[in-house]
Amino acid sequence: MNPQYTLYHPKWHRRRIPIFWWLGRGSYIRFITRELTSVFVAYAAVLLLVQLWVLHRGQAAYEQFLGWLASTPVLVAHGVVWLALLFHTVTWLWLAPKALVVKVRGRRVPDALVVVAHYGAWAIASGFVAWLVTGGTW
Repeated sequence: MNPQYTLYHPKWHRRRIPIFWWLGRGSYIRFITRELTSVFVAYAAVLLLVQLWVLHRGQAAYEQFLGWLASTPVLVAHGVVWLALLFHTVTWLWLAPKALVVKVRGRRVPDALVVVAHYGAWAIASGFVAWLVTGGTW
């Protein structure tokens, strides 16, 4: 039998940390805000799936859904969602060099080049989606 063994766990001293500890630094605020905007990313994905489901139900259901999307409260809410998605995207693209280390011939690609490449890919993808939405009439 181990002489150090005890049936009860000793209480360790732990410093109390307030729930809003992250408000102390701007970098923490940006990090938590970006993480919270993930909820808006999930909402946008679910909205797209719902739109596809409504489209599958027929033209009358889809027109009713479009009418709901065009209502003022939904447009205002989607403006907030768009700003949150924009913030999420921009902060993620600036984080990309830390999350993705690219090496060419054994040397690390500069962070600025990784960021520019990501923004370029974002611009190309956005342009392609805009071209599709407009029916390819550019």
